[in-house]
Amino acid sequence: MNQISADFEGLPFTKMTASGNDFILINNFEARLPEEAGKFLAQRLCRRALSVGADGLILIERPLHPKACFRWRFFNADGSEAEMCGNGGRCAARFALAEGLCPAELTFETLAGLIKAEVRGKRVKIQLTPPQDLQLNMKLILSDGIWEASFINTGVPHTVVIVSSEELQNLPVKKLGAEIRYHKTFKPSGTNVNFVAILGPQKIAVRTYERGVEDETLACGTGATAAALITALKGYVIPPVEVATRGGEVLKVFFELSELKEVFLEGETRFVYRATLVREALE
Repeated sequence: MNQISADFEGLPFTKMTASGNDFILINNFEARLPEEAGKFLAQRLCRRALSVGADGLILIERPLHPKACFRWRFFNADGSEAEMCGNGGRCAARFALAEGLCPAELTFETLAGLIKAEVRGKRVKIQLTPPQDLQLNMKLILSDGIWEASFINTGVPHTVVIVSSEELQNLPVKKLGAEIRYHKTFKPSGTNVNFVAILGPQKIAVRTYERGVEDETLACGTGATAAALITALKGYVIPPVEVATRGGEVLKVFFELSELKEVFLEGETRFVYRATLVREALE
């Protein structure tokens, strides 16, 4: 362990946030990090109070696809690799522009497919992959009764549960979210869980339990998108939809309701600091 930690001594990294989600980003274009390093670094560096602390780790690498200007690898705090993350994707696009790797309008490569992005100062708009696996009005048997939920994959799997505004404020998101996340209906990969309240004809509020973080986070880009799509499909809102997150920022989701193909997520990003790793952060 000490030798592994020593190998990353002095490694440059950047801390960024988007809508309350925070990420550690590393420019790995020179392939300093071996293929297996992502899981280890995420598990060690994302620990709050003990290390840098973050919801996830993003490695920016040379693309494999000819249309992409970079390839990303995204790791949750527990070390699991995820296909996509909306807020992380927005941070990655702005980071790549700042690093001189890409222009302001760019395409990058993820496990979920190619993602288009547009960076305008702090604001970043990304086009998500076409949603898949839609299932409306499912019945889930939980420990406290039967709950109605809907499911959609917006790059990663998301379950959406609609509640009242009053319920949303006091909901035990971590407890209930974990029960749904591991529900037999969603085995083996599990699901992220979004609890949503309708605030108006084009506005909703959402609280999200994230798979891989295994807790409520302040925001989730693909979750905000899933919540907007499901509530629109059920007739509660019309696009574009503003999504109020737990972190206080309002994301905006654009889409064509008839086909659900042109789906965009827009919001602000923020650089927090740049630094280099010391061995003790990994111990």
